[in-house]
Amino acid sequence: MFYIFATVVAVRNLKFGNHYHMRLHVYYVYILTSKNNTVLYTGVTNDLERRCFEHSRKIIKGFTQKYNIEKLVYFEIFDNIENAIFREKQLKGYSRIKKIALINSFNQEWVNLYREGRIENS
Repeated sequence: MFYIFATVVAVRNLKFGNHYHMRLHVYYVYILTSKNNTVLYTGVTNDLERRCFEHSRKIIKGFTQKYNIEKLVYFEIFDNIENAIFREKQLKGYSRIKKIALINSFNQEWVNLYREGRIENS
């Protein structure tokens, strides 16, 4: 069973003329790993599906491309970027053992939660 740690998503009403348009602000803190679960990468994004696609296709050069990291094993949802960045920094400061315990509490089998272009949590 998977758990999503989330706060209520902020809904902002923007008035354009006589019409109101609603914008959702959603941010994700996530952990990716390699096929053998040997390397962990923590990141933050406002579009988790797009970011996982970029990692899986090696579009962005850097750490994840170099170490072949493309398996999404953990994520959290936030309604503002400041909280998401704070949490990302907090997770980056965790020991490997603490990160593994966090992932195990969310995704015990370490299955890839990004499948066929979609994020799945069950």
